[in-house]
Amino acid sequence: MARFTARLLPALVVSLLLATPALRAQAGGTTIALSVDAREAPRHILHARETISVAAGPQTLLYPKWIPGEHGPTGPAVDVVGVQILAAGKPLAWRRDLLDQHALHVEVPAGVAALDVAFDFVLPPAAEGFSSGASSTARLLVLSWNQVVMYLAGARPDDVLVTPHLLLPPGWKHATALVTADASDAGLRFEPVSLTTLVDSPVAAGAYLRQVDLTEPGGPPCTLDMVSDVEAALGISDAQVDAHRRLVAEALALFGSHHFAHYDFLLTLSDGVAHFGLEHHASSDNRVAERALIDEDLFRRASGLLPHEMVHSWNGKFRRPAGLATGDFSTPMRDDLLWVYEGLTEYLGNVLTARSGLRSLEDYRENLALFAAVLDQRPGRTWRPLQDTSDDAPLLYAARSDWDSLRRAVDFYDEGDLLWLEADVTIRELTGGKRSLDDFCRAFHGGSSGRAEVKPYAFEDVVTGMQAVAPFDWAGFFAARQQSLDAHAPLGGVERAGWKLVFTDTPSRMQEAIDETLKRTDLRFSLGCLVLEDGTLQDVVPGTPAAEAGLAPGMKLVAVNGRKWSADVLLDALRLGRTSDAPLELLAANGDFYATHAVDWHGGERCPHLVRDESRPDLLSEILRPIAVQR
Repeated sequence: MARFTARLLPALVVSLLLATPALRAQAGGTTIALSVDAREAPRHILHARETISVAAGPQTLLYPKWIPGEHGPTGPAVDVVGVQILAAGKPLAWRRDLLDQHALHVEVPAGVAALDVAFDFVLPPAAEGFSSGASSTARLLVLSWNQVVMYLAGARPDDVLVTPHLLLPPGWKHATALVTADASDAGLRFEPVSLTTLVDSPVAAGAYLRQVDLTEPGGPPCTLDMVSDVEAALGISDAQVDAHRRLVAEALALFGSHHFAHYDFLLTLSDGVAHFGLEHHASSDNRVAERALIDEDLFRRASGLLPHEMVHSWNGKFRRPAGLATGDFSTPMRDDLLWVYEGLTEYLGNVLTARSGLRSLEDYRENLALFAAVLDQRPGRTWRPLQDTSDDAPLLYAARSDWDSLRRAVDFYDEGDLLWLEADVTIRELTGGKRSLDDFCRAFHGGSSGRAEVKPYAFEDVVTGMQAVAPFDWAGFFAARQQSLDAHAPLGGVERAGWKLVFTDTPSRMQEAIDETLKRTDLRFSLGCLVLEDGTLQDVVPGTPAAEAGLAPGMKLVAVNGRKWSADVLLDALRLGRTSDAPLELLAANGDFYATHAVDWHGGERCPHLVRDESRPDLLSEILRPIAVQR
């Protein structure tokens, strides 16, 4: 602690405690000087040091629990270690709250105006999960500030002024939406911001950083900031750069305004970190496979991530369901409108992926066919309505993948896509093509450009906004689809947009790319199972031939018709089964026990596709037409 106090106080604490009256007034008198030493990030450990202005008496320190965008109590308090709280250099006793383990109680002595708080954060090595998953390797780090900060209970994060300081390993470069005030051998000092803005502004750093300007003429500055473990992974092509520039142009054209001074796509290309996307107001934290820019299959699968996360700057950050706009990191969030927050964003993100050229129209359709087919045969939809997948999101995000079809997953993403496609088609039909969902997005999520702020909404506001675009029973429309227990997915939008879901014996390039990158074989539409690379059955769909034969998730295929299992052997057997009356014999291990399962299936492979229905106008192609003025 002596080392921490001597290093931090001379520069960082004094700069904050002597902050201008305007800044201190903005913070309501609550200030934090935060220093994060990330020089040991390659060893998966961060060192956090804070000086927090405080009043004497009983106080409670809070560690962020409900993280915006993660839709659950995901703050990784379990990885906070070595906590020490000092007043005037003397350690204070503290105790964790028995009901909220993210809260620490401490008694502040009389005459003390600041607490010194020190703790370490151990970064997990497993490359899974969201921001609390693996975030560092030997050559890079994605820093989520909520993991390295505590603040006083009773203080609104909007009113807490933080001066952040960051030490990186020698030679590492960084990118963030924060404004750098000073950079030297002593580290990076950022301009003071509210605690809300700090948590909303992650830092991507590493030995290899490449930045590409995506700014649209006349628009706000936009940058693609790429970090990776190896320099070769940063080899983005000119065509990919052009498509990302068109993405920015199409997003700005869609919403007609922006609520950020500048925008940073933080793109981490690494096989050593968790892969996901997390939205922020002026940036996004996007983590994909190391070769995602230079491998065609990996790029085909990952190309929709940045569009999705950028849409969230409008839908999710600026406009946010009231139940998610709690104003702090401790109040439980209500996820009932995630079918708008995430479902509409999934729809718009996929549309922008096609409009920008990040994905071909064919790949867009084949991706739509694939998730529509998956949703259309989920038996879980007969007991769990779509609304409950939103309501139960904090649990479903952490659910296992076995029995996925029976449990249902966070289906408000993909089924939300189908719902909003149908809404878009409905508007176009009602107005004779004069209006579309674009008009709703521009009015509801756009407005006048300005600073980052949160404008909450309720279900009734969504209905009113849709009603203003095209008069219709939108409340009934949404309610029917949210509460439906129909065994089949809502494919009305696909069909009325002029396309039909069909099955052939040939997988699409999109399905092949997804299966290759996820190391699996998707036979859910034939046998009824999803098979991992080592033969493990990740899921078996109830009511399908595989399930009827007694197979279940967690079992492991050993042999196919007497021959050692492999994906090719199984696919060959499926094809030959078309001309044979004999069942497919699958030897499977169930723990320490083995059994042969006779699967009565003779239909070969079944792979989903969309084909044109010439009896209807092609509204889908019209939806995917670029709307930005081309340079």
